Amino acid sequence: MKINKKEINLKKAICLILYYSFAQYLPKSGSFRNLGGAIRLLLCKNIFRKCGKHVNIERRAWFGSGVNIEIGDYSGIGINSHIPSDTIIGKYVMMGPNVFILDVNHEVSDTTKPMCFQGHVGRKTTVIEDDVWIGRDVKMTPGRHISKGSIIAMGCVLTKDFPEYSIIGGNPSKLIRSRLK
Repeated sequence: MKINKKEINLKKAICLILYYSFAQYLPKSGSFRNLGGAIRLLLCKNIFRKCGKHVNIERRAWFGSGVNIEIGDYSGIGINSHIPSDTIIGKYVMMGPNVFILDVNHEVSDTTKPMCFQGHVGRKTTVIEDDVWIGRDVKMTPGRHISKGSIIAMGCVLTKDFPEYSIIGGNPSKLIRSRLK
């Protein structure tokens, strides 16, 4: 049996409708024998470009159309988090609630025009490497690359990239210390 692109797109569309109409509101993962988490995962496996094993999509997670989202094994998207399309999440990534990742920003380079008429800078992909912990209420500017083993502290506004095994916090973000000895 051969499946064509229209059937795949229809399946994704149905899964998106089911996710946003009811599955995102099911109880958080871990309650009621993890039924809500299991349903969200089943739908996301049909929406995302790649979805690893033992992935946890928490309630009210928003990911747009899910186009080009990849999430690795044992990773999760936190409660009420906002993940744009074209986000790549590695393995073993922990994400707290209310994480907000931007994918576009306003163009502001022409001082002869009001900023509201300058449009947007092109979309940027956010990459989160393996073994990363992103705390509660973290906000990220477009195109961040979070390196392996990093910890992003609660409430951080991540405005730039840091080396592997960094502990990052503050607004704007700064290196608190390295996890390496």
